[in-house]
Amino acid sequence: MKKLEKIIFRPEGEEPIEFFVLEQTRIGGFNYILVTDFEEGDGEALILKDLSKDGEEESVYTIVSEDAELQAVASVFENMLEDVKFV
Repeated sequence: MKKLEKIIFRPEGEEPIEFFVLEQTRIGGFNYILVTDFEEGDGEALILKDLSKDGEEESVYTIVSEDAELQAVASVFENMLEDVKFV
């Protein structure tokens, strides 16, 4: 198994949170990443959308929660990763 990239989110006013990046894609001009809280085994997964502009030094991510967007992006990630299913 390949080593997953670890990223650290620093929400304003909260403790930093570490996630492991399972996959990334670009759809409709936006970058999306699929992250999990555990490097191995089953864990919680989130799809995050990068809201930063091209060329900005730091990325600004938000959790994808709108149903149609979530289903569309989840479907792309399921096709990219054979062992990932969203329920």
